[in-house]
Amino acid sequence: MPRINLLPWRDELRTERRNQFFIALGAAAGFGALIILIGNLTFSSFIGHQQDRNRLMQSEIDLLNIKIKEILDLEAQKSRLLARMEIIEQLQRSRPGIVHVFEELVMTLPDGVYLKEVKQAGTRVEIIGSAESNTRVSALMRNIDASDWLSSPDLEVVEVKTDGRGNGRRASEFTVFAKALNTKNGEREEEDLE
Repeated sequence: MPRINLLPWRDELRTERRNQFFIALGAAAGFGALIILIGNLTFSSFIGHQQDRNRLMQSEIDLLNIKIKEILDLEAQKSRLLARMEIIEQLQRSRPGIVHVFEELVMTLPDGVYLKEVKQAGTRVEIIGSAESNTRVSALMRNIDASDWLSSPDLEVVEVKTDGRGNGRRASEFTVFAKALNTKNGEREEEDLE
């Protein structure tokens, strides 16, 4: 009977299949490495593109911050200018007030009273002068209280001195404080310039 040896053929087949398996395994590993490499390059490209966009956004944000700072500086300058304009308007409104105060001083000044100095700080008016008697100073204070442009007379000092001309006459030196008022539509209001 003839003998057929199938073992070497099986060994060759097994070896061939093993080689095909290792080749397939190597090809799969190579394909996987290629996929990972392509994925890595793709994600690196996405990250680089996003970083470029972030840098662009940051530069735009920096430009906007500079513009915002300029706007805030302009707003501060605007508010300072508006405050100056308000002060100028107040001065313009109060300009005729001093004329009225002087006119009222002339109208309220009784005979025998002489003014030496008039000062105004805000709404406070300081009146320094001399009078022939204390009753004339009292009449001045009553006239100031009845005035439309002056109110709240306050007598600070009254000193009786002899006249410096050598004639022996006595005069009352006085200091009176009053408040300047602003008249609008017939009503009396205190003018707040301070």
